[in-house]
Amino acid sequence: MNLNFANKTYIMGVLNVTPDSFSDGGKYNSVEKAVLRAKEMINQGADIIDVGGESTRPNSSKISIEEELQRVIPVIEQISKFAPNISIDSSKAQVVEKAIEAGACIANDIYGLQNDKQMAKVVAKNNCQIVIMHIKGTPENMQNNPKYYNVINEIIEYFQKSISIAKNAGIDEKNIILDPGIGFGKNVNDNLEIIRNINKFKGFGYPILLGASRKSFIGRLTGAEVNDRLAGSIAAISVGIINGANIVRVHDVKETKQAVKILDGIIRKK
Repeated sequence: MNLNFANKTYIMGVLNVTPDSFSDGGKYNSVEKAVLRAKEMINQGADIIDVGGESTRPNSSKISIEEELQRVIPVIEQISKFAPNISIDSSKAQVVEKAIEAGACIANDIYGLQNDKQMAKVVAKNNCQIVIMHIKGTPENMQNNPKYYNVINEIIEYFQKSISIAKNAGIDEKNIILDPGIGFGKNVNDNLEIIRNINKFKGFGYPILLGASRKSFIGRLTGAEVNDRLAGSIAAISVGIINGANIVRVHDVKETKQAVKILDGIIRKK
């Protein structure tokens, strides 16, 4: 996958083929529904389709490798026929490897290579891109009163460790993408601080992915229910892009595309 981050902000459309994701759980948990949704998002302007088979919402439970494969592989095999770029949202190296064989070209690991010890090897062997995300704790416990001495510095330290793992495994630097992990072990103020300071992660020299779409901090600040957070999502994404985000992971592709075109017109040099 060859993305030119100097020219545009890329849109990653969320495709959760799960029964229990926080926003769209159960909506696309059949191959037919998932394929239709992927086509819709590409027509609306998505550059990447991010397929996830295991919910990582707060207090969610893990599923087996076999169950996750049954959910994601048939979908990836079908959408690889028309989707230009597919990301597999999984923390399991075995799932990532099978997803790459099926047509994925990006691994999106919520643990940033620090959980499954085989993940970095799989990414390196397949020369695919890797989204290194920051998380504090696990989905089961990450929102149980997370605390930081300095959220930005701790994320930077986490990235340093993950990048070292990546390099030691032989992952090409051009394949690394960083994600500060909005909502993954952070309170409202932590999330706002991250969006305010996205540019501080640019010092690593890698593209930054921001996943703020429909997150709970928007609900906490506005009172909006999860499927009524479009305006708040676009506000957060817009500030993130102005501050240096290169990829935005979103549920509402059509509306985000319009906002991103205006933002890119203002801040990107053609």
